[in-house]
Amino acid sequence: MSTIGILVRNDLGEAGPAVRDLVVWLHSKGVRACLDERMAGMIEGLPATCTASTPREIADMSDAIVVLGGDGTLLAASHLLDRPVPVLGVNFGHLGFLTEIALSELYSTLEGVLDGTYRYEERRMLRAVVRSPDKEDSIGDVLNDIVITKAALSRIIELDVSVDGVFVSAFRADGLIVSSPTGSTAYNLAAGGPILHPALPAVVLTPICPHMLTNRPLVVSDDAVITVHLRAGREGEVHITFDGQRGFSLRRDDIVEVTRSPRTIRLVKAPSREFYEVLRTKLKWGDTRS
Repeated sequence: MSTIGILVRNDLGEAGPAVRDLVVWLHSKGVRACLDERMAGMIEGLPATCTASTPREIADMSDAIVVLGGDGTLLAASHLLDRPVPVLGVNFGHLGFLTEIALSELYSTLEGVLDGTYRYEERRMLRAVVRSPDKEDSIGDVLNDIVITKAALSRIIELDVSVDGVFVSAFRADGLIVSSPTGSTAYNLAAGGPILHPALPAVVLTPICPHMLTNRPLVVSDDAVITVHLRAGREGEVHITFDGQRGFSLRRDDIVEVTRSPRTIRLVKAPSREFYEVLRTKLKWGDTRS
């Protein structure tokens, strides 16, 4: 590997010393570091081999990416990557479920990336295509979830959901979460959805505050085509968001089609740490100790 990209959360000025040390360490290994222009301008004494570029350019040119921040920073980075390069999520946030690598583990983990012995998981992504009667289709890939929800002062919205062309249910609710296994521990979990192992080829449909108590979360194959038809909702009353990073308004009769994306994200694993340990330590899941 010749180039390691470094992406840092926008407001994470305190990461400066850690970034400088990382760049110097990479320089000692004969590896070039590429920094976000904003962060590069905040740090003095960087080696001459370190370059500064936009986040998109960093994603395009790097052989691996180090993300310093929280899960939101990693989600934003996932939207930039069009190829499965190793991504190391280093936790500088609060929960850090996706950014599971501690700063103390960074260099040992990165050694494995440089010599090709690292552990990783290929995380599936979802693709949403929004079809409107009088607009061009909008397409978005997500690592966590696609969320269709009402605006703060709107009434309950009505959604018809089909899977592979077969009608499943009409939901009257505050909204609907379509989640990947990776996203099952995010908004989906907070809304009462199940936890899925990230390797499962599945998608979760979780209604948000459904009007009918019998409308429970549904797990389907990620080979399926999920179609959500907005039956009622005026301009500005219903929104769709992609990983909580971007979104826009939906209108009545808009259709959202969700499938598995051809893209994946290669998340580098922390040494000797498994998914269930992350559940216990980060979410206190199944932890009976007082």
